[in-house]
Amino acid sequence: MATVAAAARPVEAEKRKVAAGLWENAWYRLRRDRLTIVSAVTMIVLGLASAAAPLLADHVFKTTELQQDLLSTYAKPTLDPPKYLFGGDELGRSQIVRLLYGGQISLFIGFVAAFMNITIGVALGLVAGYFRGFIDDIITWFVTTLNSVPTIFLLIIFSALFSPSALLLTIVIGVLFWTGVTNFVRGQTFALREREFITAARTIGAPPVRIMTRHILPNVLPLIFVLMAIDVGTIILAESALSYLGLGVPPGTPSWGSMLTNAASYFHRAPWLVISPGLAIFVTVLCLYLVGDGLRDALDPRLKQG
Repeated sequence: MATVAAAARPVEAEKRKVAAGLWENAWYRLRRDRLTIVSAVTMIVLGLASAAAPLLADHVFKTTELQQDLLSTYAKPTLDPPKYLFGGDELGRSQIVRLLYGGQISLFIGFVAAFMNITIGVALGLVAGYFRGFIDDIITWFVTTLNSVPTIFLLIIFSALFSPSALLLTIVIGVLFWTGVTNFVRGQTFALREREFITAARTIGAPPVRIMTRHILPNVLPLIFVLMAIDVGTIILAESALSYLGLGVPPGTPSWGSMLTNAASYFHRAPWLVISPGLAIFVTVLCLYLVGDGLRDALDPRLKQG
């Protein structure tokens, strides 16, 4: 009996493996991709630490992001007191507390703007790819026109004219960064709309909205998550570049880019002020790209046999 049970287990495991869907196979591969898991955990830790910035500031570092101490300007990194773990800036403010609050701004801009451009890009890509004809020509013309002007120049012009808040800057970035997603989804929709299951859905009278949302979108959605992970890193770099040019979030609001800008002016006097925001941007963008690459490998149908 034991021999029969042992022989049945591999057969059952093989059946489960064959019957496993896309998400089960992807999760199976992701669990064995240590680099992607470490990157995802690092991003979660950064996000939780930034979200808990008020609690950490009050109960651990005993200061706020705006509290000044002119007797401790350019303080070197030290554990006594803990608020100067990463040193103090030109006004004696705690660098680590400002870094945590800056993470709230930078990560908020990155994730919310990426969600906006994914939403806009997917919707327009589905419409253009499914209906084609005149609608596709209009959307393609608009995408081509927007792509003909470098996005960073549009952001610089907008920031110079309006001095936007963090929320307005997030909206503007979200509205400008969707063209790549649209082109990708449009191409995928072109290929999917001629498949047999889409033809069958049209034959039984399914409306276009149902076909796009229930049949085409689920086939495109896995790779959308990969694009979103990459877009978050791109947007964080764009916000950092604007802040470095003095055109990002308003002065006084800490973000990693603005902190790096301020620290660059005092690099020879306090080089440690450059390291922490620069390292935060580097680690965040690197982890996002690694997570995106890991998701692509896990969701790539060509790797399914492996």
